[in-house]
Amino acid sequence: MEARASAKFLRGSAQKARLVIDMIRGKNVNQALAILRYSNKRAALGIEKCVKSAIANANESAEKANVSVDPDDLWLKAAYVDRGPTKNRRRVRPAPQGRAYRERRHFCHVTVLVSSDKPDAQAKTDAKPGEVKTAVSKSAKRGGAAAAPRAKRTAPKSETPAAEDKPQKKAGKPASKTASKLGSALRRKKKTDE
Repeated sequence: MEARASAKFLRGSAQKARLVIDMIRGKNVNQALAILRYSNKRAALGIEKCVKSAIANANESAEKANVSVDPDDLWLKAAYVDRGPTKNRRRVRPAPQGRAYRERRHFCHVTVLVSSDKPDAQAKTDAKPGEVKTAVSKSAKRGGAAAAPRAKRTAPKSETPAAEDKPQKKAGKPASKTASKLGSALRRKKKTDE
């Protein structure tokens, strides 16, 4: 049995609300409510109301379907925050020397999905037969830059000095003093070798 609840137009930015949502995602409902109750974030109050609403929606839909659901067995299957509007919520704040800073008041939309199915059973149904499940970090599951980390940059080591590999520049100023000193030292070495 699954139930969904959403709280729209909560005050505060979506980025700040995501910090709270990340703490409770995948937890039991009682644990999530305890975390939200004692959280020191402003967004926690609106998210707590949304979680309680999702629990009430689960009870209501279970009664309609004539199924018994224990609210203590519910867990947060999915929870996410979307960015709300900032249009018509721009304000002007006084700044030094007669200037004005524009300030945007943010809203966000929170959606919570609770489920009575066991989290372990859900993970087993996602895997195909014969497929090996690899461990993936939380940041990789969310996506974004954390999912695709940058490759380490390593320059290939060559046996010859870097100055000999590069072709000489055309007439003009050298790039730096060290490059010009290196170039003159190489020219002197070539003349002595001849």
